[in-house]
Amino acid sequence: MANTEGAQRIERVRRFNRFYTRLLGLLQEHLLRSPFSLTEARLIYELAHHEGVTATELGAELGLDAGYLSRTLAGLRRRGLVARAKSVEDARQVLLRLTEKGQKAFAGLNAASSEEVRVLLAHQSDDDQKRLVGAMETIERLLSAETQHRVPYILRPPQPGDLGWVVQRHGALYAHEYGWDERFEGLVADVIARYVEEYDPRRERCWIAEREGENVGCVFVVQKTPTIAQLRLLLVDPSARGLGIGSRLVDECIRFARQVGYRTMTLWTNDVLHDARRIYERAGFQLTKEEPHAMFGKGLVGQTWGLEL
Repeated sequence: MANTEGAQRIERVRRFNRFYTRLLGLLQEHLLRSPFSLTEARLIYELAHHEGVTATELGAELGLDAGYLSRTLAGLRRRGLVARAKSVEDARQVLLRLTEKGQKAFAGLNAASSEEVRVLLAHQSDDDQKRLVGAMETIERLLSAETQHRVPYILRPPQPGDLGWVVQRHGALYAHEYGWDERFEGLVADVIARYVEEYDPRRERCWIAEREGENVGCVFVVQKTPTIAQLRLLLVDPSARGLGIGSRLVDECIRFARQVGYRTMTLWTNDVLHDARRIYERAGFQLTKEEPHAMFGKGLVGQTWGLEL
């Protein structure tokens, strides 16, 4: 009897696997109507969720044959999606990361996957959606083994609606935490409007930090002069503080600015933003100027910081 029940359970799991594979189109040559195979897309996904990882760690996490993994990564590098660099802590280790092109590829895959699931859920009632998600969470909890190397967020280019979120979240967060009035939200809206109107893809960038499907941070690099980059609108939502998101956003700005040939990076902030100032100081920025102002509140002191690249 026990053997019969065990065999039935095995067959039910296999049947579910066949059903879910067909439902998500995993047997198609390219995933989500993209130019990527399932393995390539999964590698891009994993690299987006890791802050520096070795090929050995990727292979162990995904259960991929070393030779197959090496060939697939080589193909992604030839397409300009993945880059390698020696580890600062251990020069014997080579770390993998997504390039700017790779980050854009991930953003496209991520958006397509979200849309596919949205359409899937749209055919279910609210109660059935809750039951479905609950069942999936149970499966994940029972079968998962979390890796120690995963970071609980991703950085990606902006998607439709993100720039509006930047304005809204700045206005709401700084009003709540510092009492800044609507003029600050207007200032942020003006920065965003000029970024959209004057955007130079060769010299300017925006990164959105996303955690569990929700926006939790952002930062921008804009051109102040041909040799000076300006870091703007760094924000980390309180729900995601303590994860290193702010430092990583600033590091991405510095890396990009150096890559495209800026000589100096500048930023303007306020002295009450202690956490942001510590991030800037750790990154090597130096305070160059202070002056009081009343642009969006009383008793404010603006600060200009600079970094030689």
